[in-house]
Amino acid sequence: MVTVTSTLQATRADCGPVEGLDPQALGVTLTFDTPADGELYPLTVRFTGRRTGAADPPAPGDTFDVVDTIAHVIPGSGTVSLTRRIEGIAVGDWTVHAVPVVDSDSPVDRAVPQPARVDASTGYAPIVRVRAPGVRIGAWPALVGSGAAAALALQGLFASRFSLPTGPVLGLSLVACLLGLLGARVYYRVEHPRRQGAPAQRGMCIQGFVLAAVGAVVVGALLLGLPVGRLLDVTAPGLMGGMAIGRVGCFLGGCCAGRPTASRWGRWSSDRRLGTRRIPTQLLESALAVLIGSVASAALTVADPVPAGAVFVAAVAAYTFGRQLLFPLRSLPRHTRYGRPLVMLSTGVAFVVAVLIPLV
Repeated sequence: MVTVTSTLQATRADCGPVEGLDPQALGVTLTFDTPADGELYPLTVRFTGRRTGAADPPAPGDTFDVVDTIAHVIPGSGTVSLTRRIEGIAVGDWTVHAVPVVDSDSPVDRAVPQPARVDASTGYAPIVRVRAPGVRIGAWPALVGSGAAAALALQGLFASRFSLPTGPVLGLSLVACLLGLLGARVYYRVEHPRRQGAPAQRGMCIQGFVLAAVGAVVVGALLLGLPVGRLLDVTAPGLMGGMAIGRVGCFLGGCCAGRPTASRWGRWSSDRRLGTRRIPTQLLESALAVLIGSVASAALTVADPVPAGAVFVAAVAAYTFGRQLLFPLRSLPRHTRYGRPLVMLSTGVAFVVAVLIPLV
């Protein structure tokens, strides 16, 4: 066994407007470098803490003792950071220790971080839960908002080219975006049901956004007397552009993270718990959206695609198919065995039909 240098840092949650608000939590991050080569191995770390000024013996909530495990430390992957949050403890200042749990029969060539210590303070729990090395809290809303603005601008540009009324189209799209956010939240809650005793899920899924937003656009177009197929076509480039920008926000914000890797093509990022070199699935998906959006823009710029709606169907089908190819590169486990191949089959057929029909 080889001991490597490590550091233990406290999560800072000193945001003025929420300082001192309940609920409170404590966050610490253990950072260390992986060995240059060797086999994958698990690493378990014990985090213990005692509140400063606690009585002896300490009262409930004045101490904690928890363990966390990295399932696979990948040699050659560079720096790794493990962030642990502790809730349900007394508010105040704490002294925290992180000590690797090592079996006596561990291989001699296995590298483990040295024990580390830090003085930390509790902070507002909703902030502590999302802060970690490499995670930029404001990146996701900022880039998703920028993506929505870019999407509306592109939609307006193509709407004017095909003589669609830009005012009603813009108003309808704004309503569709708001309903899409609701759909994204509902879809996430359905796909990731709350386990008993676990905190409520607060994420969003792009599938839910697209389903709700597109549904709202179709219904709104029918109510306003707008041509549904052409409206969907002029929406396709903006939809792809918006998702391309938003996926960069996912990369910086620590969601939809890729699998850890030692490949030189990997990029250091975090899923808000484990920071390490990962397959940049968010950036790959962003590039996919840029490619599809560019092709859709070119089709609408140089031609008047018939039948109306074919560009939209082809773009969404291609994007969905590409997402399915990228899913195995994500660190999240899939919940179904046959869902992925069925989606790939259906979207592949839809893409081929949407491309061939205009040529017939």
